[in-house]
Amino acid sequence: MRGDDQQQSGIFSYVTMEQRIAADHPARGIRAMVDGALKRMDAELSKLYARTGRPSIAPERLLRAQLLMVLYSIRSERQLMEQLNYNLLFRWFVGLEMDDPVWDVTVFSKNRERLIAGEASQQLLLAVMEEARQHQLLSEEHFTVDGTLIQAWASRRSFVPKQDPPAPGSGSGAKGEVLLRDQVESTTDPQARLYKKAKADKSVPCYQGHALMENRNGLVVEAEASMASRDSEREAALRMLDRTTRTPSASLGADTAYQEPPFIEQLRRRSIAPHVAEYANGNLGKNGLTEQERADARFSISQQKRKRIEEAFGWGKLTGSLRQVKLRGLRRVDWFYRMVMVGYNLVRLRKLIPILTPAC
Repeated sequence: MRGDDQQQSGIFSYVTMEQRIAADHPARGIRAMVDGALKRMDAELSKLYARTGRPSIAPERLLRAQLLMVLYSIRSERQLMEQLNYNLLFRWFVGLEMDDPVWDVTVFSKNRERLIAGEASQQLLLAVMEEARQHQLLSEEHFTVDGTLIQAWASRRSFVPKQDPPAPGSGSGAKGEVLLRDQVESTTDPQARLYKKAKADKSVPCYQGHALMENRNGLVVEAEASMASRDSEREAALRMLDRTTRTPSASLGADTAYQEPPFIEQLRRRSIAPHVAEYANGNLGKNGLTEQERADARFSISQQKRKRIEEAFGWGKLTGSLRQVKLRGLRRVDWFYRMVMVGYNLVRLRKLIPILTPAC
């Protein structure tokens, strides 16, 4: 029997939003982990708000909404608000009921600035990693470090000569020479720099994203963004290592970009075995490892594992909208980059935790 095409909508709905989300939907596992991480952050989030005054948007909802943008490749806050207006899955994930009004885009952006200033994305990264640590998914012995270019929300045509360029010998070149990126700056995003990794590439306005991965399950334990420069990868690697819990016999795998004597020496001072890829053929003189370090049985394993860090960068650029950020300024880019790495970890953990603990 053919059904009627009735146009009259029902007055009441007897199906709750919780019932509309499938029990095996991937977002359920991620939402549970996010809620656990936000509970660990409760005390730190409370410090960002005054005890009196008009209530603002709950920081937990702000962070869940920001994660939605990463997990579902939402391009802008305006598009996010549009989705929240009719997408029940998104409303459920953020914590909005069916009849709750959607936030104004400007209000949402201004409230997000408070979380950026409070480094909430770094706290969320650590809180999610605590979830992984409780399930014994983290290695505190073997790590990998690498960096990637993040295209800035600026055009090459926006770069104009600086009014006060650096003096000769104080530039960012290998020997202090003043490079092109030292002489010009963007009128759109002054902190973005013209940079390229290879000689054959074209210089583009960009930042650099850095990640420190543990080698057991390929989870990003530390992340940060920086202005693009020749030495930023090695400098960021040392900062991330200093913030990471590790054993006295820890090792660090990396590519040839980290094969610099000062960096290798800093690893030795930290009692970290430098499993850094070496130059071949005509560049053998640049290698700084000792024969004992080359003979380390773990060296080849670290070199095999280090390629997994590219999975985080690839996911971030294809799914997490990291190929070109739509935020300007290093502080905002750093915030967004960490949120992307949090999203990547959550996707990985959703697959790892049920395997080890079926009851979850």
